[in-house]
This record gives sequence, structure tokens and C-alpha cells, in this order.
Amino acid sequence: MSLTTAAAFSAAAAQTAADGFKYTDEQFADIQMLRYRVEGFEKLTLKEKTFIYYLQEAALQGRDILFDQNGRYNLRIRRLLEKVYTDYKGDRASADWQGFVTYLKRFWFSSGPHHHYGCEKFEPGFSEQWLRNALVDINYEEATCVPRTACGKSWEELLPVIFDPAVMPMRVNQKDGDDLVLTSAANYYAPGITQAEAERFYTQRKPADDPQPIMMGMNSRLVRNEFGDLAERVWRVGGLYGTALERIVDNLEKARPFACTPEQQTVIDRLVEYYRTGDLRTFDNYSIHWLKDTESLVDFCNGFTESYGDPLGMKASWESIVNFKDLAATGRTEKLSANAQWFEDNSPVDPRFKKSECKGISAKVITAAILAGDLYPSTAIGINLPNSDWVRREYGSKSVTIGNLTDAYNKAAHGNGMDKEFVIDEATRKLIADLHECLGHGSGKLLPGTDPDTLKAYGSTIEEARADLFGLYYVADAKLVELGLTPNLEAYKSQYYTYMMNGLLTQLVRIKPGNNIEEAHMRNRAIIARWAYEHGKADRVVELVKKNKKTFVRINDYAALRTLFGKLLAEVQRIKSEGDYEAARALVENYGVKVDPTLHKEILARYEKLHLSPYKGFINPVYTAVRDAAGNITDVRLDYTEPYDQQMLRYSRNYNTLPDVNE
Repeated sequence: MSLTTAAAFSAAAAQTAADGFKYTDEQFADIQMLRYRVEGFEKLTLKEKTFIYYLQEAALQGRDILFDQNGRYNLRIRRLLEKVYTDYKGDRASADWQGFVTYLKRFWFSSGPHHHYGCEKFEPGFSEQWLRNALVDINYEEATCVPRTACGKSWEELLPVIFDPAVMPMRVNQKDGDDLVLTSAANYYAPGITQAEAERFYTQRKPADDPQPIMMGMNSRLVRNEFGDLAERVWRVGGLYGTALERIVDNLEKARPFACTPEQQTVIDRLVEYYRTGDLRTFDNYSIHWLKDTESLVDFCNGFTESYGDPLGMKASWESIVNFKDLAATGRTEKLSANAQWFEDNSPVDPRFKKSECKGISAKVITAAILAGDLYPSTAIGINLPNSDWVRREYGSKSVTIGNLTDAYNKAAHGNGMDKEFVIDEATRKLIADLHECLGHGSGKLLPGTDPDTLKAYGSTIEEARADLFGLYYVADAKLVELGLTPNLEAYKSQYYTYMMNGLLTQLVRIKPGNNIEEAHMRNRAIIARWAYEHGKADRVVELVKKNKKTFVRINDYAALRTLFGKLLAEVQRIKSEGDYEAARALVENYGVKVDPTLHKEILARYEKLHLSPYKGFINPVYTAVRDAAGNITDVRLDYTEPYDQQMLRYSRNYNTLPDVNE
């Protein structure tokens, strides 16, 4: 479903917030670009600004890594498309050109030819013959094949990846019963490696009863060696992605003298050591030091982090965020983290799965300064790290809610018509991201001997469901009123309504007709909403009702809904703690995957009339270092006016860190 219309763009582009900042920018396909304000940057010291400057340079140097991780042809395709975009001399008013521009912007947004959320390959709005003619007209030659006589028109092999729907149709395939590795385009496994082979490779290498297991396979591609045996190509300086990591390390070392504290310098030292060696024990050591550094005003994440892009949920995509603490807003998250043990003790889960001591849980609200890798342009509004179960158990976790991004989303969405169209009764909204990130991901424990990877492809969905359910259960608790985080015992109802509406209805706008739900977060929301709806149906706890031939959600018993959330939380925690793969599979497949086609058609039709984009992404601000005659930084300036296409082209010029082919 395309939402690109001149009327929609004009309306969105005209929105300017009361503070004078323009949060909305262009729209294309199903995407609207936003801008975020780095409020408070001008008040930072020169040392802090300089630290952020070098950290954001380190962040941007990793851009090519994600493109290559998302597909082995992606860097070649991106460079081909960009050359056409800059050099094409033909008719730029033609339908083919307009379709080409939209495709390229989507390609940039998704770091490849597959939808950033649904993972399906998007269809080009221009013909193959048009692209062929354009490449001939600009005399295109790939950098890896110069002169052309050495390999002919090497770009020929890229065209099926763009145009043939049967070639690499899914970046991450999660369909039950398929070979998830063979049928996923993500570049974490060499062609021809099967799911069974990959799982066997790592199962055989995991030491038994290791109380501090590394996240095996997290930072490598699985390949075949010259003997046909499986082996890992580790992402490190001197190894795979080495040229990009060298540039990242160089900027981290430039940032080091400007770190907020000596402890933070140690964090950088351990991260650099990890990038140079690829050693996952070193990565755990870095994670522990990063956790302990809670005093620094400026903070950052830089590395191979989340595993949603791997069909087996093991290998991590590269991402980075640079940020500084929002001191005024951090009070609410500090109240939650200070009371973490109370929430753990009073959770409705089996006592066997509760932590007897919640260690090292810290939380803060941050202002994002730059987004990169798998956090750009589409990003999260909250983060909880590290992902290692044993590190979390023994040292705790660090949670952040990204305040300025949440603010940008809210201001961009003001008055967009969603409430009027889909809310049957008036409701006010309040995010539960703090509970989700600060306490949800940090709660519970695995039973001794449970492999953290035992849930396999279902692990990410189960973990997100666990965190959401924790937040949903406690947002209705009197403890939040006692802590001054909610005004009264009725405040949670708007959040329940919004969540159920999203899980049952409105998130369907993100899915094409005939498709199933693929993305882990969407599956999680569907599981929770559908399970609660079905299990409360006899008592009419939640209903789907018709009004003027439109479907709406009605909640009749909020207290009973909270009880249902508590029951499901207990079951999801059991599944995770015991590593019950079959129960995870049944929960996800029964409630989180299938879409009612009749309801889906209705929701899409209603949403299309609003001329909105279901997905949002951000354009980064531009940081410019002002230097004196000796080259010392004397100030760092911010600019918010760079257009999306110019930002992407500049990144491709200035952060061109990897060759076309990375083997």
C-alpha cells in the first residue's frame, strides 16, 4: 500500500511545532521522515561537545557494515543506484525516474532492498529496461570490476536481486517449517549453509555448564573453509569488516581524552581491545565496565548489539547511539530502578524464576545526539543492555528512554487523525517505555542449565513480550501512584486501551495484504493483545465492536485485563526460564503470526484515507567542528537543515569504509 501523495506530503511538510522546530519532513512510500532536536547541546562544555563530536564520527564510520550484514549484494546495489541518482541526464520528470527515486530512498532507509520492518523485498516502481538504459547512458562501471573488460557488465547479476521477486524475497524469514537460514537474505551465513548445519555448529561448541557463557557467534559470519567445513569469519580489525572497524577505533581513540571520567576511558579501552581481537570474553569485560559507568553525563553504544536481523537470533547487527543525560527527566526512571527489587518480588511469576537480588539496575532519560547503523533512520525509543544473561544476572543492566525522540514522535503526530479514526472513546496516552526497558528486560532469571539460545528463532519475540507484559502489569499498580509516577489509579486505562487497539487493529497498517506478521516486536504485541482477547472472551473483558460499520476495541473490565496480563507474564517468564521451545513456538504461531484478511482489509482502507505513513524515521543533525590554526576544536556547531537525500549521499562519500564485496 503506497501512501505517497502530493496532498499528504504538503500537509506533513507544513507542520511546525509551537517551539518553532520543524519535526516533520518528506514522505515516500510508507515512510515519513522526521527530525529530532538535540536540546541542551549548546549548554554542554567544550570538552563534552568534543567528546560527542568524535563519538558521532565513530558511529557514522560503521554505516557500511549494516548494509553488508543485511545482504551480500547491498553495497554494490547502493553504489549503483547512487551513481544513477547523481549522473542520470535523462528525463527526471518521468514515471520511471520518480519510481527510481522512491526505491533509492527506501533502499537507504532499510540499508538494503528489503523492508526495514516486514523484511519482505519491496517492488521497484521502474522497469528493468529503464535501469539498464540508464546504466549504459552513464557508462557505469563497478569499482570492483575496473576495467570492465576484466569482467564484463558485472552489474547484470544485481538486477535479479532488484527485480525478480523470487530472488532473496525475505531478509529475515521466520516462517515455521522453512529452513530459516537458506531462505533469509541476511548476510550472516554463507550461501548454501543450512539451518541444521548452523545450529549443530554452535551446539557442538558450547561448553557444558559454563556459568558465564559468551554470546557465541555474535560477531561473526558463518562460512565454509577451503575443506568444506564450517568456520567463522570474525568481525574485527584485521578480519571481516576490518577497514570499517579501523576507522571506528581511530575515532574512539580520538574521543578518549575527552571522556567524562577515568572509568569511561576504561570503557573505551575495553571496546577498542574487543574490536581489535574479536574476543567475546573481552566484550563481556567491556560490557561490565560500561554497566558500572553510571556517572558520566555523555554516554554511547557502539558495536554489534541486537540479533533481530539473524533468523536464528544469534548474530548481532552493528549499531550506535551517542547521547547525554536529560537530568530533569531522569528522576522518574531513577525511582523505578531504585525500587527494582520491590517490583521483582511482587511480580505474578513463579518464585523459582525471580531474582533474589536485583543487582546494578540503572535507568535514565537521555537526549540522542546521533543515530547510526541499525538505529538509523528507524530507531527505538528505549534501550536496555547488555544482552548477555550472565552479565545481567551478576552485574545488572543499564536502561535508557530516549526523551528527545519520543518528543519528536509526539509533536510530529499531533492532530494526525489517528485518535479520531480508531479510538471509540476519548483516551489520554502515556508511554510505558520506562517500565519495559528499566524493569521488564531486567526481570526474571533462567533456571540453572538453561541455554540462553534454546528458544532459537522465537527468542526475540518472547523476550519483547516479557518486557511489555511486565510494563503492562505494573502500569496499573498502586505502587506507581505511591512513587508519584502516575496521578491516580485510573491513569493506566488509556495505556491499556492504546495497547489493545494497536495489537488487535492498528499495527495491521504496517502489513501488506496477504502477508503474515514477521517482525518480533509486532508479533509480541499481537500475542499479548490476541491472547488476552481470547482468554477474556467468555467474560467479555475485551470486545471488538462495530460502529458505523467500523471495528473498534472496547474494554469492559480493566481489572480483569490486568489479571490476564499477569497470567500471561507468568507463562512467558516460565517459557524463558525453562527454555521451553515448544511452548514458545505454540504461543507465537497461534497468536503472533496470522492476520484476519477481512479485518486487515478494513483497517487498511480506513488508514489510507488519513494519508499518513505507518513508519517513521529520522534525519540526523550535522555536526561541524570549528578548529583553530593548530587544528584544535574550539566549538562544535549543529545544523538541522540537511535534506534526507543529501545526508545519505554525504554519508556514502565520507563514510565509505568497506569494499563492494566482503568475503
